[in-house]
Amino acid sequence: MSRLWSAVVRRLTPYVPGEQPRLPGLVKLNTNENPYGPSPRVLEALRAESADTLRLYPDPNAERLKVAIAGFFAADRILPGQVFVGNGSDEVLAHVFLALLKHARPLLFPDISYSFYPVYCGLYDIEFVTVPLSDDYAIRVDDYGRPNGGIIFPNPNAPTGCLLPLAEIERLLTAHPDSVVVIDEAYIDFGGETAIALVNQFANLLVVQTLSKSRSLAGLRVGFAVGHADLIEALERVKNSFNSYPLDRLAIAGAVAAMDDREHFETTRQAVMRSRDELISAMENLGFSVLPSAANFIFARHPQHDAGTLADALRQRSIIVRHFRQPRVEQFLRITIGNDTQCKTLLAALREILAAASA
Repeated sequence: MSRLWSAVVRRLTPYVPGEQPRLPGLVKLNTNENPYGPSPRVLEALRAESADTLRLYPDPNAERLKVAIAGFFAADRILPGQVFVGNGSDEVLAHVFLALLKHARPLLFPDISYSFYPVYCGLYDIEFVTVPLSDDYAIRVDDYGRPNGGIIFPNPNAPTGCLLPLAEIERLLTAHPDSVVVIDEAYIDFGGETAIALVNQFANLLVVQTLSKSRSLAGLRVGFAVGHADLIEALERVKNSFNSYPLDRLAIAGAVAAMDDREHFETTRQAVMRSRDELISAMENLGFSVLPSAANFIFARHPQHDAGTLADALRQRSIIVRHFRQPRVEQFLRITIGNDTQCKTLLAALREILAAASA
């Protein structure tokens, strides 16, 4: 049937999501899902929303959720009119690319970054230039000092986990007042400081976040952006030309409950960060080199062992991690931070694999 495809479809190279196998006893550390369940308030809200009202359309503007998000960032003086919501941060980003990043000059993003960015560029015919990370896999603000139609990168970066300090983001925004700068903060709650604090200072800043990671709602698909009202209006115009109802009643209810339960959010993110630090220390004791991580995953390599071979050996032991076969990072494994039991299982398997290889 490919003869019926449009020219756009023919030239697309789609994003490949992390594997989602369903095997008994699997230790799944490949897609950065939170090892802890969502807030009990979320489950309660979902049960309450599962009623006769499901026959009715949801609020197309998801006002309750925008109010809840603005309330969470009240210290940064964020108003509901500065919030955009969508079906996961991937949909929010898709609208961002079309509404704010399609210009005559090329879009800039790191050479090692979220692999959906070039996919969006292909979908919307956006010219882009990748900017190499430093030798230690850091984003250098000065490397973006060139003409551009916008700048986007994750912070912490993915898949490296490295964090760009807020002062450096401020310096980037100051240097590019006529470009939209998008900070993709899917993992910011695991060790960084959100750039939402700069939104009211810089009209060219848009910050995108997700409820999939730090609020354990990957299965509910809720993302949002925060920025100047003019940027939000552009996103709303695209959204309402595409799908007026991106969030269903369950998603809105669950997301509001998640934003409101600050105690559960704080408890679970702190647990992930403690496990991450312990895992890094244990991995380094096994001879791994681990990049500094402010995310709910680590990026690690072993100088004496091929990453692909290690990933295959872990899979044989029912442990799945992510291996990216691309230049500069083909010897790294990205490992999601699991619960303490999962981390211990991973470490035991690695000790066994390394010992067998040395025998």
